Amino acid sequence: MATTEHPPPSRLRAWMLQGLSDMGRSGGHTGPHAAPEAPHQGRPWYRVMCLTGVDYFSTLGYQPGIAALAAGLLSPVATIVLVVVTLAGALPVYRRVAEESPHGEGSISMLERLLSFWQGKLFVLTLLGFAATDFLITITLSAADASTHLVENPHLTDTLHDKQLLITLILVALLGAVFLKGFLEAIGVAVALVGVYLSLNVVVVAVGVWHVATAGHVITDWSHALTAEHGNVFAMVGVALLVFPKLALGLSGFETGVAVMPHVKGDDGDTEEHPRGRIRDTKKLLTTAALIMSVFLIATSFVTTLLIPEKDFESGGPANGRALAYLAHEYLGNAFGTVYDVSTIAILWFAGASAMAGLLNLMPRYLPRYGMAPHWARAVRPMVIVFTLIGFLVTWIFDADVDAQGGAYATGVLVLISSAAIAVTIAARKAGQRGWTIGFGVISAVFLYVTVANVIERPDGVKIGACFIAGIILVSLLSRLARAFELRVTSVTLDAMAERFIRDMASRRIRFIANEPGQRDKAEYRDKIEQIRADNDMPEQEDFVFVEVTVTDPSEFESGLAVGGEVLHGRYRVLTLESSSISNALAALLLHVRDETGRVPHIYFEWTEGGPFANFLRFFLFGQGEVAPVTREVLREAEPDRARRPRVHTG
Repeated sequence: MATTEHPPPSRLRAWMLQGLSDMGRSGGHTGPHAAPEAPHQGRPWYRVMCLTGVDYFSTLGYQPGIAALAAGLLSPVATIVLVVVTLAGALPVYRRVAEESPHGEGSISMLERLLSFWQGKLFVLTLLGFAATDFLITITLSAADASTHLVENPHLTDTLHDKQLLITLILVALLGAVFLKGFLEAIGVAVALVGVYLSLNVVVVAVGVWHVATAGHVITDWSHALTAEHGNVFAMVGVALLVFPKLALGLSGFETGVAVMPHVKGDDGDTEEHPRGRIRDTKKLLTTAALIMSVFLIATSFVTTLLIPEKDFESGGPANGRALAYLAHEYLGNAFGTVYDVSTIAILWFAGASAMAGLLNLMPRYLPRYGMAPHWARAVRPMVIVFTLIGFLVTWIFDADVDAQGGAYATGVLVLISSAAIAVTIAARKAGQRGWTIGFGVISAVFLYVTVANVIERPDGVKIGACFIAGIILVSLLSRLARAFELRVTSVTLDAMAERFIRDMASRRIRFIANEPGQRDKAEYRDKIEQIRADNDMPEQEDFVFVEVTVTDPSEFESGLAVGGEVLHGRYRVLTLESSSISNALAALLLHVRDETGRVPHIYFEWTEGGPFANFLRFFLFGQGEVAPVTREVLREAEPDRARRPRVHTG
């Protein structure tokens, strides 16, 4: 392949793009969660669980308050519905996702394999928009809730009053700074944070349960108020089902749980093709995390609903966004409460780190491969800056309000879970598993209902998601346009017959004829040679090899090129290629032949009928169009030295 000489990059540019050359390749690093430090190595599943747990478990910082605002006195009942959906719906789905996609790609890659061409790419871009909504709102919402715990601390409330927006922006900036420095070891920190945070929550819940048990009137007052408000148990369950979509934040963490799969150690006999131990241990990770979270969700919603007045949950109230911290200060004193606040702030901030790592693992996996992001999008540091700036914008738009961001967060979480449920339903159907197909189909219907109900109730979430989707699609199309004439063949492989053709031609002038295959009969090749000779005024003794390209999936951007050789009708030598773009395949072949033989090859075309703009659209969307000038343009960008550039002739 041709290489272009560039001046040495500046120190800043080299630092920003560090690791770019290794990213996006097969087996290359594409983000902090992409792969463990060496093949088949990793950490025990219970330690890796803490890495996803900083996202999942940290929702205890705000979930009880959101549940109380959404369901009021019904919060414990609605939370039980959430737990049932978690254990009977989300958990089985993501256990199957771990089985079907064991390298951390998640449900998006499962659906990508089911769809091809442009509809597949647009579908993936749409899911990436909702994934970006999920992860970015995780960063901003967690930072906002961390700042809430800081501002509401009794020792700091006077000093930090009305500074929540500024504190949130600082926390987002610090998160970006950590990733610019390097995010090398997260699991050890995550284990410490999760261990301390859950231990403190055990203390708070235990004290809360003790106060509920010793003050008998609390349960009596709650049950009487519940009965007076809703009548009977069936009415309570019905209302709980209706308000359940508002509690969907408690389902977060499953997508991250699959993303961290490459870090799970598994068995010594695991291979990248068959990581059975990793799959088994990831299922343990997902199940254990879901069970721990389910116990905490039920317990915390119970004690916060019974012990905290409803008005204190409202916006501006002392329990808004920090219900458990409120109980810690109220029943265990400000010293313990401050320790709890510090722990909560730390894990919420680190939940943003987990989400940032998820973004850096997800976006470079798809966009550059689609040609829908510039080359620097494969590097970590430029993307950190982009995501940090978007985090600033989202924080400013929502004014660092936890409740205001809940709708967008829930929408992102629910769309990803719904897509995962649909993906595993299709996978089970293809595997001929009728029982699982029906079960996953029911789960898909439940999550689709919850998603639609959430969108109707809180349309701001889908509006934010739509903004991310529109932004991703717009930037993607502009990037693909800017890279339209880029040489995007990653490798060229010739079979034995094709190599023989090239060796035979190396001793004389190398001439190819680009031919659009038709009937492939003797007359087609004879007439083509006569036309090329007449158009270019060439003598009959000149020797040619035909080159024919079959377009596969024109929406693909980068791919390898396999070249086959055959002799047709006993005399016509033909090289056959399959590629997403005719022009790119021809340019790559010409450069490869030049590098292998040391001679500059020539290729001959005939003009294509049609207007130039229509032909460019055909090239951009379908890999065809006006082949000759586009091939020449691809060669011009790939090889700046005119003396070494393969020659393109058109008649």
